[in-house]
Parts: sequence; structure tokens; C-alpha cells
Amino acid sequence: MTAPLLQARNLSVDLFTVRSALRPVDDVSYSVGQGETLAIVGESGSGKTVLNFAPIGLMPTGVVTDLHGSLRFEDIELVGLPAARMRRIRGGRIGTIFQDPMSALNPALRIGRQIAEVAELHLGMTSVQAEARALDLLKLVRMSDPESRLRQYPHELSGGLRQRAMIAIAVAAEPKLLIADEPTTALDVTVQAQIIALLKDLQKRLDTAIVLITHDMGVVASIASKVAVMYAGRIVEYGSVDQVLLEPRHPYSTGLIAALPRPEDKAGTLFRGLPGAPPIMGAPQPGCPFAPRCPLVVDYCTDVRPPLAPAPTGSAAACHVVNDVPHREMAHA
Repeated sequence: MTAPLLQARNLSVDLFTVRSALRPVDDVSYSVGQGETLAIVGESGSGKTVLNFAPIGLMPTGVVTDLHGSLRFEDIELVGLPAARMRRIRGGRIGTIFQDPMSALNPALRIGRQIAEVAELHLGMTSVQAEARALDLLKLVRMSDPESRLRQYPHELSGGLRQRAMIAIAVAAEPKLLIADEPTTALDVTVQAQIIALLKDLQKRLDTAIVLITHDMGVVASIASKVAVMYAGRIVEYGSVDQVLLEPRHPYSTGLIAALPRPEDKAGTLFRGLPGAPPIMGAPQPGCPFAPRCPLVVDYCTDVRPPLAPAPTGSAAACHVVNDVPHREMAHA
């Protein structure tokens, strides 16, 4: 059996600032195979971005991270890896697409130069070779008028074109893993579909694995092969996209999917949101963190933390009630 490209085992992340200390990622395990797409979904503040960016050293200035457990990429343990070696991997073997390309791109450098820098640093190209590669990459990401775009600055591009430029930078060194943080959030529906189609095409061409951070279940359904549902820093459900979206086990997953708009909804239909709010990060969380919002809560949910256990569907869920009763009984609870 082929080893996973990326594998987390009992990974936790502690963050420290001048004012506070908290654990936004708590005992998380998952794996991603070569050419596979794992979607990590959940509400804002669930720990999705920290889970993926803290281990590769992409946290804001002034935030100190302390990692526990294991995160292996290829045959390299990323937890505890020296910063100099991490810099060689990040941007080369691991590419990143950020949520807001306007803040991620350098406003003082032309688009072509920003792409060329990656090729020079990670592929050892000369400036002439790197500029030629930058043009090829803009064509690869289907940038309109790529010759002109090379000479433009980020502020001269639309949101969709900036995202394409961000993707070109991310794949410039042909990474084995691409981490995409909400890559379609700020785009209109038509451009969102174009970006998702582009990612799928690039994945097929380069055989790149993708970790997609998102809250958009429509995007998950269109591109993911596996899904990890996060809540309060923990994975509460994990399985194939069909298992999780079509037959969710955890009541949080069920609530997220139930909140999606439906074609039959008429104008004025009430929003089917989850009641309550996620717990305050850093506060003690005995038992199941979803218990205060859960329609299936029982007494021991507030005392005992549920493990991520195999479910009959082939997925895994961290829920006392779901893993103690048949799914058909839960559906009528």
C-alpha cells in the first residue's frame, strides 16, 4: 500500500501572543494521498487555517507556535523542522493559495517578477528562464492576454485575475502538495466555477494533492475526494465526500449540510442555520464541544470527550450518540 503524501497523527497547535495562549488545533489526525483532494470544512474559528499554516511556518508576526504530535510530508517530519529547511520545502514542494490574493501578492512587484522569483529560488532558473516560465504559467492558468499581465501590478488586475496569478505562483515549482485557503470566497459564482475547474485541471496535469480549506459545501462536492469536518479545533467527522455529504453521521455535519439553500426554496424561506455559536477558543472544553448546540445531546456528552470512531458508513465520527445507536434511529431522534 502506498504511503500517504501528507499524514497528521495526533497533531495539536498551541499559539502564544503577548496577551493570550490558546490551542486552536487539538489532537487532529488525517492523511492525503498523491493526487487526492482533502476538503477541511467548518465554521470560521474552527481551526482549519491554523491546522494547515502553522506547521509550515505561515503565522502572523508576533504569534509563537508550539506543535505537538506528528505531521509527515513525503518522508520528512515537519514538526520541529528547522526554519531554513522549511523554507526550501514551502513554495517548492508545498504550494499555497491564500484567501485574499490582494494582501498575499506584493503590491510593489509586477506579476511576472513574483512568479519568476519562485522559479529562480526553487528550480534554480536564471532570470531569463524564470521570466519565460512565468509567461508559460500565466498561459497554464488561462490568464487573458498573458504577455501584458506579466508587466502589470496586482492592483491593476480584477479579483479573478489576481487569484489566477496567485495560483500561478503556487504551482510555479510544480509542488506535490497545494494548500488552498478559501480560494473562491471573494469571487462571484461564475469566477468561482472557473477557479475550481482550473484547480482540477492543474491537479490532473501535475498529479498534485490538494488540501482545500473552505466552508462552501458546493465547492467540496465539486472537487474533494475526502472531507474532514472540524469543530472547535477537532475533527468531528472524516470520510469520503459521498459518505460525509450524502450520509453524514455527526450532528454538526448534518447541520452544516441542512443549512445549504435548496433549489425548491421560495423567496422568503427562513435561513436554516445552526443555533448558538462555537465555543470561545482557549476556554476549557470538557466533554463534546458541540454539546451546547447539539439536538441529540445526552447527559454524558458534557463530561466525556467522544473519540473519532469508525461509523457503519465507512467514515469516522466523534459523537457519543451516533456511535452508540444505529443511524436509522438517529435520523428519527
